[in-house]
Amino acid sequence: MIFGMGPLEIGVILLVVLVIFGPKNLPKLGSAIGKTVKNVREGMEGDDELDAAPDEVPVAEPQVSRAVSESGEKDDETA
Repeated sequence: MIFGMGPLEIGVILLVVLVIFGPKNLPKLGSAIGKTVKNVREGMEGDDELDAAPDEVPVAEPQVSRAVSESGEKDDETA
Protein backbone atom coordinates (compact mmCIF):
# COMPACT_ATOMS: atom_id res chain seq x y z
CA MET A 1 0.00 0.00 0.00
CA ILE A 2 1.29 3.42 -0.96
CA PHE A 3 -0.11 6.32 1.10
CA GLY A 4 -2.87 4.02 2.31
CA MET A 5 -4.07 3.30 -1.25
CA GLY A 6 -4.29 -0.12 -2.80
CA PRO A 7 -3.51 -1.06 -6.40
CA LEU A 8 -7.11 -0.41 -7.52
CA GLU A 9 -7.10 3.20 -6.30
CA ILE A 10 -3.69 3.88 -7.86
CA GLY A 11 -4.91 2.40 -11.16
CA VAL A 12 -7.99 4.63 -11.16
CA ILE A 13 -5.86 7.72 -10.48
CA LEU A 14 -3.45 6.80 -13.30
CA LEU A 15 -6.38 6.25 -15.67
CA VAL A 16 -7.86 9.66 -14.82
CA VAL A 17 -4.47 11.32 -15.37
CA LEU A 18 -4.15 9.55 -18.73
CA VAL A 19 -7.61 10.73 -19.81
CA ILE A 20 -7.00 14.34 -18.68
CA PHE A 21 -3.51 14.87 -20.09
CA GLY A 22 -3.46 12.35 -22.94
CA PRO A 23 -0.68 9.93 -23.86
CA LYS A 24 1.37 12.56 -25.74
CA ASN A 25 1.68 14.86 -22.72
CA LEU A 26 2.50 12.22 -20.10
CA PRO A 27 6.30 12.32 -20.72
CA LYS A 28 6.26 16.13 -20.34
CA LEU A 29 4.22 15.82 -17.15
CA GLY A 30 6.55 13.17 -15.72
CA SER A 31 9.60 15.26 -16.55
CA ALA A 32 8.09 18.36 -14.92
CA ILE A 33 7.20 16.42 -11.76
CA GLY A 34 10.70 14.90 -11.63
CA LYS A 35 12.36 18.32 -11.94
CA THR A 36 10.09 19.72 -9.25
CA VAL A 37 10.94 16.91 -6.83
CA LYS A 38 14.66 17.38 -7.57
CA ASN A 39 14.46 21.14 -6.93
CA VAL A 40 12.56 20.61 -3.67
CA ARG A 41 15.17 18.12 -2.45
CA GLU A 42 18.02 20.49 -3.36
CA GLY A 43 16.17 23.33 -1.64
CA MET A 44 15.73 21.30 1.52
CA GLU A 45 19.44 20.43 1.54
CA GLY A 46 20.26 24.12 0.98
CA ASP A 47 18.37 25.11 4.14
CA ASP A 48 21.12 23.54 6.25
CA GLU A 49 23.69 25.79 4.58
CA LEU A 50 21.58 28.86 5.32
CA ASP A 51 21.35 27.95 9.00
CA ALA A 52 25.15 27.68 9.21
CA ALA A 53 25.69 31.13 7.61
CA PRO A 54 26.55 34.08 9.86
CA ASP A 55 23.69 36.28 10.99
CA GLU A 56 25.29 39.43 9.60
CA VAL A 57 22.59 40.20 7.07
CA PRO A 58 22.34 43.90 6.24
CA VAL A 59 18.96 45.38 7.06
CA ALA A 60 17.52 48.01 4.75
CA GLU A 61 16.51 51.23 6.44
CA PRO A 62 12.86 52.20 6.05
CA GLN A 63 12.18 54.93 3.53
CA VAL A 64 10.68 58.14 4.85
CA SER A 65 7.86 59.55 2.75
CA ARG A 66 6.08 62.85 3.00
CA ALA A 67 2.50 62.83 4.20
CA VAL A 68 -0.12 64.26 1.87
CA SER A 69 -2.70 66.54 3.45
CA GLU A 70 -6.40 66.36 2.62
CA SER A 71 -6.08 69.31 0.24
CA GLY A 72 -3.56 67.35 -1.85
CA GLU A 73 -0.55 69.44 -0.83
CA LYS A 74 2.52 67.77 0.57
CA ASP A 75 3.38 68.61 4.15
CA ASP A 76 7.05 69.04 5.03
CA GLU A 77 8.04 66.77 7.88
CA THR A 78 10.63 68.30 10.14
CA ALA A 79 11.58 66.14 13.05
